[in-house]
Amino acid sequence: MEFVPKLKLNNGNEIPFFGLGTWRSKPGEVEEAVKHAIDVGYRQFDCARFYENEAEIGKAIREKIQEGVVKREDLFITSKLWCTNMRPDLVEPTLKSSLADLGLEYLDLYLIHWPCAFKYVDTWKAMEDVHKKGLAKSVGISNFNERQVTRLLENAKVVPVVNQVQIVVRYAVYYKKNGLSSKRVTSGDFKKTKNNRSKEEPIIKEIAAKYGKTPAQVIFRYIIQLGVIPIPKSTNKTRIAENINVFDFELTLDEISKIDALDCNGRAHPLSFGIGHPNYPFNDEY
Repeated sequence: MEFVPKLKLNNGNEIPFFGLGTWRSKPGEVEEAVKHAIDVGYRQFDCARFYENEAEIGKAIREKIQEGVVKREDLFITSKLWCTNMRPDLVEPTLKSSLADLGLEYLDLYLIHWPCAFKYVDTWKAMEDVHKKGLAKSVGISNFNERQVTRLLENAKVVPVVNQVQIVVRYAVYYKKNGLSSKRVTSGDFKKTKNNRSKEEPIIKEIAAKYGKTPAQVIFRYIIQLGVIPIPKSTNKTRIAENINVFDFELTLDEISKIDALDCNGRAHPLSFGIGHPNYPFNDEY
């Protein structure tokens, strides 16, 4: 079992510094993936109502709790409010639907999934309410750009604990400055260059060989050293175990600089269906 350190959030709660993503995890696969992940040391699981697999994830969690492998308080479970439910009156019932499927009494973190709704400030007030009621120990946002985060902070009584984003160095710097942690979803590629996936970059392979690690492990270690929490998705048992095995080595500043230089200012998931919406987040640089 891997040891995973924790990051203290701005409200004093702690989040494991590695997690398992569940987006696009197929029915019949995600349950086994979650059970195996718990067995090899994962304690953070990133879920969403939109993923349509929370009931299966909940079944896996309950089984491992019943087996005595973990207790509920050992786990950090996240879910998200989808765009079509971004109305103040829908926040609590949607959260409770996720709780029912997951078989839980509370979430450790509840996120606004995307900012593509006109009432995300009003919706945030309802997020604060479910936090006060104890239905979510922490609340946060996902895929917000700097302008949208600033607007939210100007109207928030409860500061979001994270902004879950595709990895951009400026995100990590900006959100720490404002009391947020930056949390990153990765479901495959990490950064893309013009010609290759990052795992195929010679510098990544060279660093991996030096430490006896896989290219993916080097990438996750890089993310961690930025102060960002990686949450890669996988249903492959070998990769699930490999991905989290990144806490026994450390990249040098020179190696981090070389990986920084691979950035091509692209996005793996541009939310193409949201292009043209007034609150589409990726029109801004960050």
